Amino acid sequence: MRRRAARWTGSRRPVLVTNPGAELYGSDRMMLETVTALVGAGDRVLVAVPGAGPLLDQVEQRGGRPVVMSTAILRKDALRPAGMIRLLRDAVGGLLPAISLIRRERPRLIIVNTIITPIWLVAARLTRTPVICHVHEGETGRSPLLRRALVLPLLLADRLIVNSRFSRGVLLDSLPRLARRSVVVYNAVQGPPAVTAPRSDIEGAVRLLYVGRLSPRKGPDIVVDAVAELADRGIEAELDIVGAVFSGYEWFEEGLRSRVADRQLGDRVRFHGFSDNVWGFAADADISLVPSTADEPFGNTAVEAALAGRPLIVSATSGLLEASDGLHACIGVAPGSPVEIADAIEKILANWSQFADDAVRDAQRTAERYAPARYAADVLQSVAAVGRQPAPRRT
Repeated sequence: MRRRAARWTGSRRPVLVTNPGAELYGSDRMMLETVTALVGAGDRVLVAVPGAGPLLDQVEQRGGRPVVMSTAILRKDALRPAGMIRLLRDAVGGLLPAISLIRRERPRLIIVNTIITPIWLVAARLTRTPVICHVHEGETGRSPLLRRALVLPLLLADRLIVNSRFSRGVLLDSLPRLARRSVVVYNAVQGPPAVTAPRSDIEGAVRLLYVGRLSPRKGPDIVVDAVAELADRGIEAELDIVGAVFSGYEWFEEGLRSRVADRQLGDRVRFHGFSDNVWGFAADADISLVPSTADEPFGNTAVEAALAGRPLIVSATSGLLEASDGLHACIGVAPGSPVEIADAIEKILANWSQFADDAVRDAQRTAERYAPARYAADVLQSVAAVGRQPAPRRT
């Protein structure tokens, strides 16, 4: 369903927020928190997305107005000839509509969510509209030349909001000139209405939980192998997998299900698909796992596990270290190691009372650190710093 941009009434010009998708993953949820902050501060907010999806209803519920319009999105296949041709075609086709929307709505500020839609940075500069980019990316695995190419468009932004010190470090390693215009704002992560206390004793199988996309870099296959490792040690474990694949990665889910079948774990591993409310799963779980095998700019799922009051096992790498810093009921493991995950689970089970008590205390500290009110205040501070510029001229 196509949604048209709202025609605003009143004298105050809106803020335009752009998002590369219409799902409800980590960066999408932060965009929603940004909308909430802006609306709460009295702004009218227009949100441009490239397609339909569950995000649009959430935008409306938070007081924003969605508009669906195509845009060029930087994907990994852009490195291949066919992908580059597609990117250039989408960029040419998307720039004029973006400029048209900006000229029609005359936003006082544009906030571009993630670095993968640089066309909006170009459109903002061409229309002389102040622009902020919210950077959620931070991966050291790419070549230095490619990382530099990906962040070069950020020179068009007036200010950069970056979601972690790790991400900012990766950014500045690629382009040190961005230091003065970048500021770290930790994600807002809303916890459950109430923390369900962990089980007093682990009777029967230990209940494990994985929440996240089904992709190689997120490591759900490593958790499946850890369940098999525990079985070999005589430890009964059950695993709930909550998440779905992005389009084009269906092969990975098929392989993951085959992995479960090959290891005869069909009665111990359950696939639930995507859920926009993970708290019921967290309440039923004993231990949460974030087994990423690649760099993570941040670790929303690690924060969510802490907010739920559950012991946590994370890959000791990148932004996950930052997100889990200070948690007492958390064990870091080497990325890609099912044996270390199994060892960590055994350690938690052997000291269950202590880990359970620490997890409940961690939940309170985490709720304060990642409170939406704190996030809103930090975002509005950046908006105030950039959004004082005069209105763009009509051309």
